[in-house]
Amino acid sequence: MRNATITRQTAETRVAVTVNLDGTGAYENATGVGFFDHMLDQLARHSMIDLTVHATGDLHIDDHHTVEDVGITLGQALTAALGDKRGIRRYGAFDLAMDDALIRAALDLSGRPYLVWNVDFPTPKIGSFDTELVREFFQALATHGGITLHVDRLHGLNSHHIAEASFKAVARALRAAVEPDPRMAGVLPSTKGAL
Repeated sequence: MRNATITRQTAETRVAVTVNLDGTGAYENATGVGFFDHMLDQLARHSMIDLTVHATGDLHIDDHHTVEDVGITLGQALTAALGDKRGIRRYGAFDLAMDDALIRAALDLSGRPYLVWNVDFPTPKIGSFDTELVREFFQALATHGGITLHVDRLHGLNSHHIAEASFKAVARALRAAVEPDPRMAGVLPSTKGAL
């Protein structure tokens, strides 16, 4: 079974994440940050990865620590669930349109974390959520998931649409990358001998 549960506790947050890479996109996300929960729901549904996130954090300060620590913990859970990565497709890419927004995401489950983030938001907030935290989440996810991740905004006028399209595009790319490749069963998708 390609699943994992990871917990993280600091003086600022307490986070528990469970993933099942071979799920149906079921989700149960509760971080105390409404917009972020909505984005995590999209990530689960469109990646077809079952995802449960329970987090409590110092929201009386702001949402930053909670969002970042969820990204850290989710990245660690994905790494644990993937194991040695034998038989996966490894790469994924997707162009996702959502009304005015068009986002391109491409990723490699290489074990070499790197984020290229070319996504600007026309507003600093979506409701009470700081738009800069979208990048913080994906930076933490890429770093702790060992993912080379590129996300580009090709079009977009509405901050909500841009953020949601970003989560959905990454989800679709992730879905492709973690899927078993029937032509590579048991084979590591690398000539290096390790990922």
